[in-house]
Amino acid sequence: MHRRIVLGALLAAALLVPFGASAQKPIKVGFPIILSGPGALFGEPASKGAQMFVDEINAKGGVLGRKMELVIRDTKGQPDEAVRVAREMILKDNVDFLVGTLTSAEGPAVSVVAKENKIVFIAPIPKTDQLTAPDKLHPYIFRVASNTTIEGRSAAEIIAKWPVKRVATISPDYAYGQDVTKSFVDHLKKIAPQMEIVDQQWPKLGENDYTPFINAQMAKKPEAVFSSLWGGHFLNFTKQAKPLGYFDAIKNNMVAGGEGASPESTKAMGADYPVGIWGNSYDAFYWDDAPAAHKDWILRLSRYTKEEYPSSWPIQGYMGVQFLAEAIKKANSTDSDKVSKALLGLSVDTPVGKVTIREKDHQANRGQLYGKTVKDPKYPFAIMKPVTYVDPTRFMD
Repeated sequence: MHRRIVLGALLAAALLVPFGASAQKPIKVGFPIILSGPGALFGEPASKGAQMFVDEINAKGGVLGRKMELVIRDTKGQPDEAVRVAREMILKDNVDFLVGTLTSAEGPAVSVVAKENKIVFIAPIPKTDQLTAPDKLHPYIFRVASNTTIEGRSAAEIIAKWPVKRVATISPDYAYGQDVTKSFVDHLKKIAPQMEIVDQQWPKLGENDYTPFINAQMAKKPEAVFSSLWGGHFLNFTKQAKPLGYFDAIKNNMVAGGEGASPESTKAMGADYPVGIWGNSYDAFYWDDAPAAHKDWILRLSRYTKEEYPSSWPIQGYMGVQFLAEAIKKANSTDSDKVSKALLGLSVDTPVGKVTIREKDHQANRGQLYGKTVKDPKYPFAIMKPVTYVDPTRFMD
């Protein structure tokens, strides 16, 4: 009898140890993102935003009593590398979920990996419509970024109000550039049929010499331009276009999509920035009419990053992990199938207000800020003034 009691006690103890260890095991989140090359201008601050959320929630006890752990890896902006990194995170690092990627080539590629491994993947930045298109949609992919339909139509609405007739586009020749430009052109033809698309330039993503594209476009004498060049690519283009008189020729009638008016872009370019063009941004520390929670967000972000003028991209990394944490709480589980279901129709109070992921296409109603860039004596770089939040819901199919 005594032996049975001892064995029973030992068995009970053995069963309790792994359970207790599992309860304390961190929830690991893989965050594949560009940390090198031109895309790092957006990727590095996005990763800081994600880490900021993890640090904040861990300070409050974590999620379901467990700390979160962010595993950040450089994708180098290459879809093949993003896939390799994502698989390594799942198989070697044993991450429970994926949040991240930046380009619209990386996002869809990693989505396939998520589907194969039945692991929730939240994309906080890739915009291509292809990511959540009906033939690509699966239970594990979700997006808290805007998309190319929203951005292209928003830009068309701005240019449609200008007294111009000859319009051109310049976009990187890959999924994001192709999709957002098509959305822009189709919507512009619908709402301003008097306008003519006189030229379209398609430099490859990562192009170093934009001079041939600039000269070819100027030869067509457009009166306005829509651009979806982004990050360091837009910086390189601008530095080459400005001395050639490109912006003077179009009288600054440009809408620079791809966050062309984000603090990252204007700060990085300084005096080289073509002040007077229009652009967009996910966030702006100087957004006066922002939701109430935004002021506190900017204060926290500035303290966390030690930046007097904080960047716009941390908000996307932050929101990506925030949605994941809220879904885990709602599901009361870290099981991907349960978390996936919890994300459907989930609304979260983010630093930019309430954002909801639609059930029908796993797309968040994430809008952006638009405005004309100006010089302001308060800041040593261009800002948008006034800043206008464009509600995305009227552009969402």
